[in-house]
Amino acid sequence: MTPEKIKERMHSVELYPTDDEELLRDQIACMNKMYDYNETRPTEGKRREALLSAMMAEVGKGCYIEPPFRANWGGHHVHLGNYVYVNFNLTLVDDTHIYIGDYTMIGPNVTIATAGHPILPELREKTYQFNAPVHIGRNCWLGAGVIVLPGVTIGDNTVIGAGSVVTRDIPSDVVAVGSPCRVLRPIGEHDREYYFKDRRIPEGI
Repeated sequence: MTPEKIKERMHSVELYPTDDEELLRDQIACMNKMYDYNETRPTEGKRREALLSAMMAEVGKGCYIEPPFRANWGGHHVHLGNYVYVNFNLTLVDDTHIYIGDYTMIGPNVTIATAGHPILPELREKTYQFNAPVHIGRNCWLGAGVIVLPGVTIGDNTVIGAGSVVTRDIPSDVVAVGSPCRVLRPIGEHDREYYFKDRRIPEGI
């Protein structure tokens, strides 16, 4: 299989071998940029911004990823909207595209994966894998330790509870939790009055 055909299959949910030398060289070049980003100091905000723009497929205004950050392709297939915030230890298996919408917040130790491997052992021995894109909507919040699996779409404004494993699509405007992650309740009038347990939202906010 030619390198061009492999790169086409990477973004088509078709099986492809991962041991192509040209593919590995391209991947290492992307990961080198990620290494540079993770070596920056907290005072090097401008450098971080420049490196993030060089690493990612798209970066909107005001995005911030707290190092350390890990990605198979160094963020090369990641599309960030505006004002996306990411806490420590994000892991992205970005062998195909990951889309994260405006104002979305991602807690520490979150994993978002696009890659999968065949169940059949003989195919895994031949290094075959497949990839399915992940879409995370606008103004979502993924709590600490969330895992999002290949092919999942999470709708706008949705909150995914800490430690959840998201195996299927989650709609907009809900709170969803668990392993596998399921909708707990819609976001509604209660949330307009309370921000945490019995804590009321102060007037004027």
